Amino acid sequence: MQTGLLNTYQKSVSNRSYIAWVMSGALLTFYVLIYFTDFFTPIAAQLHLGGKWGMYGTLYTIFIVGFGIVFLRRHGQTPYQRLRTLSIMFFQVVFAFALPHVMEMFDTPGYNFAYFWPLNYSAFYPSTIASQPLPFILYSMIGAFILVPVLTFFYGKRWYCSWVCGCGGLAETAGDSFRHLSSKTTKAWRFERYSIHIVLLFAVVTTVIVVTSFIFESRTGDEFSVVYPIFSKIAGPVKGFYGFLVGAILSGVLGVGLYPLMGSRVWCRFFCPLAAFMGLIQKFGRFRITVKDEMCISCGNCSTYCEMGIDVRQYAQNNQDFKRAACVGCGICAHVCPRGVLKLENKWDFASWGDAAGVEHVDV
Repeated sequence: MQTGLLNTYQKSVSNRSYIAWVMSGALLTFYVLIYFTDFFTPIAAQLHLGGKWGMYGTLYTIFIVGFGIVFLRRHGQTPYQRLRTLSIMFFQVVFAFALPHVMEMFDTPGYNFAYFWPLNYSAFYPSTIASQPLPFILYSMIGAFILVPVLTFFYGKRWYCSWVCGCGGLAETAGDSFRHLSSKTTKAWRFERYSIHIVLLFAVVTTVIVVTSFIFESRTGDEFSVVYPIFSKIAGPVKGFYGFLVGAILSGVLGVGLYPLMGSRVWCRFFCPLAAFMGLIQKFGRFRITVKDEMCISCGNCSTYCEMGIDVRQYAQNNQDFKRAACVGCGICAHVCPRGVLKLENKWDFASWGDAAGVEHVDV
């Protein structure tokens, strides 16, 4: 048991007390103001941060680095937690923050090399492609359709969700004190199965509609413009609605605003389209969590601190290795296990393919 975990529920900020509700309200207010108003624009101008989004990016990076240091002090005893936290901090500082700013200094559109479609949902919009150099366009395509599937197949979602992604980076650092608040109920698991795949489908459909509209509109006088005029009529509203609902409300306002009440992975667990895409691949890949037979003492630490709401103890009690589409490979379950029962591994297990193993939540 790691130092500080036993008093988790004694801390008012992390046990859904009135302080947690006030903090959640403050976060929700902040995200509403940053997304839908210019409240922070004059503040950002005074600080010379290049507008409200420049200010937001700066604060986001400061929080990941600052709370990353706190996380390392708390959990950095193991090499895995130390390396993945340093990786998160590196990708945020260099790829998400510094590189885009340097690129803009050379009159090149800022580009975050750590975000891929469909998380970067506008990556393949024609307007986005038209504004980018060819190497960036190729990188976006190779990343989304080759790099992400291949790495996920061999290493699971953890290579991205717990080592690279900025959304996961904030959850793992600033959100560490709230990871135990994720719901482990069957109701939450069932909602997760539908919600995350609906958002993925929405992302795919939106991209197809926007691209199709551009193709038809660019062929003036062609028969397709007459036969399929609906694409040009709905492309703008669909793109706008996706940006509002998914890009702002789900990923920002609720995804971060609900940290103190529902845990740090609300966005990643229930709504992230890239997590859904990688989860489908992970189910058939090499990554899994293995269990040492007859070693579990049912202390429940693993399930309590699983930020994705997985009842890990259920598998450990049954001496059952497992893989779950939701698992982001943070490794906290193994980290807090007092007997070293759990281990994150990348290996083939042909016997488990297609086997439900009699556990209700297997292969979500």
